[in-house]
Amino acid sequence: MIKISFDEAMEAVVRGFEVGGVAILVVGSLAAFVSAALSYRRVGPRESYEATRRSVGRAILLGLEFLIIADIVITITVDPTLESAAALGVIVLVRTFLSFSLEVELDGSLPWRRRETGSDRTQ
Repeated sequence: MIKISFDEAMEAVVRGFEVGGVAILVVGSLAAFVSAALSYRRVGPRESYEATRRSVGRAILLGLEFLIIADIVITITVDPTLESAAALGVIVLVRTFLSFSLEVELDGSLPWRRRETGSDRTQ
């Protein structure tokens, strides 16, 4: 039986989230570009560009979420020091700002300024 320490197990979990985040970035972006190439003639260059831009943005957002999870797990399990917590705080702030900026860019408006849709309205 192979014995593995808690720190080694958590580092493996973190590696998994990091690999998953990078895979999402790569596969999502490639899928968006392939989709753009296939739809270029059918919907035209402008619509194809906009759809690709949204798809790449979504891949980046999801990939960032995975990378944030990896940072949180490594900080709270393997290296729970004040210094690493401060570094985590800065990393999460930067990535959160990037995520927020991407969402605004993709949707074209601030989240609290979006028009209500039928499913968003309260009764």
